[in-house]
Amino acid sequence: MNIRPLSFHGAWEITPQQHGDPRGLFLEWYRFDRLEAEVGHPMRLAQANMSVSSKDVVRGIHFADVPAGQAKYVTCVRGAVLDVVVDLRVGSPTFGRWEGVRLDDVDRKALYIAEGMGHGFCALSDDATLSYLVSDVFRPDKEHGVHPLDPELGIDWQTAAPQLSARDAAAPSFAEMRDGGRLPDFDVCQARYKELGAGA
Repeated sequence: MNIRPLSFHGAWEITPQQHGDPRGLFLEWYRFDRLEAEVGHPMRLAQANMSVSSKDVVRGIHFADVPAGQAKYVTCVRGAVLDVVVDLRVGSPTFGRWEGVRLDDVDRKALYIAEGMGHGFCALSDDATLSYLVSDVFRPDKEHGVHPLDPELGIDWQTAAPQLSARDAAAPSFAEMRDGGRLPDFDVCQARYKELGAGA
């Protein structure tokens, strides 16, 4: 397994080593010890989610209040998605930047996304199935969104016809969330990461 940081602190790409033969294949898609060594603290596993999306469906950009926040460990077990991470942490040197990684059932990569980061994806195939582990249970009052098609973010979703849920289509803009003081604070997130490391 190879773990590579993305272009900003708070997200990592994980590429597993696949062992195949005529019967099929085997791989480790999650290793708590390898992840902890790279990230600096363990990931608490509180819930496991799965979503199935038609081609061109865009979900996100979602994030949870910090503390406690919700770290995610995401992989695509069927089809393909463009998985997008956005640095929503006010005060971060890379605030407002995004990066996309293709997750599919060929390379079987995964992404680890730390608390305070925004997350979304676009289904590049029908029945694109995303499986993800999260560090906290779903708390509706702590969950928020930023409009995924906001031109200020300028995310290239690799589709000409994005399909959004009613919730995501009604999400506030990046500027509205920023100016309203509703985005995570970088220093608070950093303190949270240290707290998690101290508790290891």
